[in-house]
Amino acid sequence: MKKKLLFLSAIILMNYGLTFAQEVELKDPSVYDFQSTLAPFSFSTTTLTPQDLPWSLAYAGSYGQQVSGPFGYDGVEQQVSVMGYLGGRFTLLAHAGLGFPRGNIINSAQQVEVIRNFIGGKKYGGFRLGIGLGANHDYSNVISALGRVVISYDQPRLKIAGNLLFEKAFAADRDKIDIITSLGVQYRITTAFYAGLEAVGEDLEGLWNPQEAEGGARILVGPSLNLVPNKSRFSFSLSGGPVMYATRSAESNPTAIRELPFENGLTIRARVIFKLSQN
Repeated sequence: MKKKLLFLSAIILMNYGLTFAQEVELKDPSVYDFQSTLAPFSFSTTTLTPQDLPWSLAYAGSYGQQVSGPFGYDGVEQQVSVMGYLGGRFTLLAHAGLGFPRGNIINSAQQVEVIRNFIGGKKYGGFRLGIGLGANHDYSNVISALGRVVISYDQPRLKIAGNLLFEKAFAADRDKIDIITSLGVQYRITTAFYAGLEAVGEDLEGLWNPQEAEGGARILVGPSLNLVPNKSRFSFSLSGGPVMYATRSAESNPTAIRELPFENGLTIRARVIFKLSQN
């Protein structure tokens, strides 16, 4: 049932994209409102500005084909998140994930971060550099401290976002530091539809540490789509592609919070975002 719902979400998003792609070609971008897109990328975090005042709720589902191990438990991940602007160029991000590893038993994982824009961020558009701190609690009750660097660049037709996340897990069988990166680029095709590419690299310390504790370094590169209907509180994003191991190690901690599965395979993530209030 979950796979069918995720597949249906992907079909709806693609149908919207094809419909908007048939509109008249973009004219000078200045004729359109230069408005922000809340979380345009599926794997790359972005910060908010005073023009993004509404708080938002998001639901994301991920499906991994031909993967084993508890990637979201039985190949499907469910995640609910809250995103909001706190003022003073601060952005709050909070996530909760649910898993069903054994029958009716439900496991959960939580993550919270606060990120401040130190360059830009007073208004939407242009270059922004943010640095944040946070913590998470994974499916095996391990607590980790987080540090994140967020870089983004926004123009009427172009969106770019990159993340560098450092994770310090407080457990003896985990790495001293885990490194996760992501980069997304989207181009405005029509007034409401963006398309581009997104890349993710997880546990990159495996490139130099053969005993990396989460199985080795993994990468994903694939298409990224974002739909922002005009005058709607909803927006939609879709991304995915093949997941490949750059390195492998004998160690594995599949209950750690990760965006990519712990085996090779195709991964697709769909997200629906709802603004709690309008600008």
